[in-house]
Amino acid sequence: MTGVGAAYPPPAPGHLALRADALALLRAWDAPDADQAAVRDGFVAHLEAHPGATAKSGPPEHLTASCLVLSDDGADVLLTLHRRAHRWFQFGGHLEDGDPSLLAAAAREAREESGIARLRPAPRPVHLDRHELVGDFGRCREHLDVRFATLVPRDTAYAASPESLDVRWWPADDLPDGAPAELRELVAAARAALLQG
Repeated sequence: MTGVGAAYPPPAPGHLALRADALALLRAWDAPDADQAAVRDGFVAHLEAHPGATAKSGPPEHLTASCLVLSDDGADVLLTLHRRAHRWFQFGGHLEDGDPSLLAAAAREAREESGIARLRPAPRPVHLDRHELVGDFGRCREHLDVRFATLVPRDTAYAASPESLDVRWWPADDLPDGAPAELRELVAAARAALLQG
């Protein structure tokens, strides 16, 4: 983790507001288990130590927001084949100065990358993941990803963005070859959160 006091550009006012939103959201989040609670506590500590931790121009380890799109029966998941990483992921990415909240950032990213204009994630995160980046990601080294989820009808029209090589539905129980373990954990967490009862 980058040391406190490292020299980064001062965060824009929008990023200071995003940091406050992220801290409030994470502190209030009831983690589903001890592992997720530990990840949450690490995110909070990182945000407390780095005022610019929501900005791509801040420390190389920074907050991101994403959204998993499930079919309304939970049987399928819409994924993007990431152009830089060459792997299948949920939709998501960096926070922008104009995003009013983490939830809004996750929704924006998912709409941009899926082409689904009316996409609305559920308001509470379903999963957190901290991961090192593999591929051509410039100065970014680690993402602290706050993950939301939503349900859409299976016949919803979608389209790949320039950031994607492909967008496709996959069976939630049969994800593409090479799918990381954390994606499987996210799918399970999203199904549990959105389809329980």
